[in-house]
Amino acid sequence: MSLWLEPLSGFGVGLLVGLTGVGGGSLMTPLLTLVLGYAAPVAVGTDLAFAAVTKSFGTVAHRSHGHVKWHIVRRLTLGALPAALVTIVFLKRLGGIDDAALHVIKLSIAASVLLTVLSLLFRAKLLAALRTHPNWQLTGRKQAVATVLVGAVIGVLVTISSIGAGAVGATLILMLYPQLEPAEVAGTDIAYAVPLTAIAALGHIWLETVHWALLGSLLIGSLPGIWLGAKLTRHLPERVVRGALAATLTLAAVKLVG
Repeated sequence: MSLWLEPLSGFGVGLLVGLTGVGGGSLMTPLLTLVLGYAAPVAVGTDLAFAAVTKSFGTVAHRSHGHVKWHIVRRLTLGALPAALVTIVFLKRLGGIDDAALHVIKLSIAASVLLTVLSLLFRAKLLAALRTHPNWQLTGRKQAVATVLVGAVIGVLVTISSIGAGAVGATLILMLYPQLEPAEVAGTDIAYAVPLTAIAALGHIWLETVHWALLGSLLIGSLPGIWLGAKLTRHLPERVVRGALAATLTLAAVKLVG
């Protein structure tokens, strides 16, 4: 079954990532653990390697459409990469992943998924509040520093659970830069996630949690999916896509906690 299910999973996740910048780790990691039956550490490590490749491909697609805001990418990366490196060293010093660490990883995945769902459901209200109260919006140096700090928090979250760079990152980008168009948020979110997931993936290769055959199967489906999603991003109703994604993620989080 996995001969076709793994590439099909890669295509579906890639399509969502291309459309919204959301759903990479949030969907792929629970899918690998709950549907395909892989251990949580392997799911996290393989998903990070998967994200590094697919989001590189997605960045090229979004850049060709002018969707990437590179000054925001630089700020996020400045916080995310050091945080990811420190987290990898910490995980390595744990001396491997035992049952207790496995439980923590599953809980972190579930918590990250639920945080993603909240960001999807309440993002519109948060943005409306920001637009109603423009004095709440950060500008200048404060905006730059906040962006770096957001990158650091997401760097830790992504390295531990492979989740957070998409929906959580996209929501925080929009809160800091509410003037961006949805396609620009998706493109920027995907672009900064490339070096972050690459560093985190290298760390998980060091931790020996990447399943190479699984990675290849996922990539076969994901590359055409993310390219198609990037082309369709201005034409499909984002609200419908995000609603379906939120419902799926909620079910995944409940299953993981259970």
